[in-house]
Amino acid sequence: MTFAATILTLYPDMFPGPLGASLAGRALGEGKWSFDAVNIRDFAADKHRTVDDTPAGGGAGMVLRVDVLAAAIDSVADGRPVLAMTPRGAQLTQARIRTLAAGPGAIILCGRFEGFDERIFTGRNVEEVSIGDYILSGGEMGALVLLDACIRLLPGVMGAPSSGDEESFESGLLEYPHYTRPPEWEGRTIPEVLRSGDHARIAAWRKSMAETDTRLRRPDLWERHVGARVGSPSGARRITSEDEE
Repeated sequence: MTFAATILTLYPDMFPGPLGASLAGRALGEGKWSFDAVNIRDFAADKHRTVDDTPAGGGAGMVLRVDVLAAAIDSVADGRPVLAMTPRGAQLTQARIRTLAAGPGAIILCGRFEGFDERIFTGRNVEEVSIGDYILSGGEMGALVLLDACIRLLPGVMGAPSSGDEESFESGLLEYPHYTRPPEWEGRTIPEVLRSGDHARIAAWRKSMAETDTRLRRPDLWERHVGARVGSPSGARRITSEDEE
């Protein structure tokens, strides 16, 4: 099954963009995924191809029209999830990416101006998705991020099936630090444990570093991780003082 991405946008020339290079570009050439960039403006009903209008109730900017958006979605709807890139959406997670990557693909709606007429979300069962708490000029960059995250998980794209198993967010933690040659650089050395050849010690060190870095750098992730372990019947344990430091 090929992962099929359809992007509804006012700027179809932005695709595939960086997805045409590196791992994603090679996978595209090999047919592991496909894309179609559809111009929303093609579904405008007037001679000026108008896609937006002034906000109801007044205010600055313009809003994408619900009738135009609906016509664009209807033209490609085939059972794939329809996602709208918007800062008002639920923040994208690795778990959601894994679910999407395991499916047939997605239809991605890219906003511009002040955003979408709110009625499109319930009228066409559109899922609102955000890639972070900041504002971009449009949804296209967010769509590229979402697609890159999905494409790299497709079978055969990263090479070894285990390549992504220990990356950040896969286990609810940030990834442990990495080192490579030279063993010493400007007085800084690779930790001795990584040069020991003792795989059990190395695994324990990596787990400890992942936990420490997550606790210090992303306390929000750490709280969720600890809560998941405590709340799980198979992972329940007593919280110690070390967890609360």
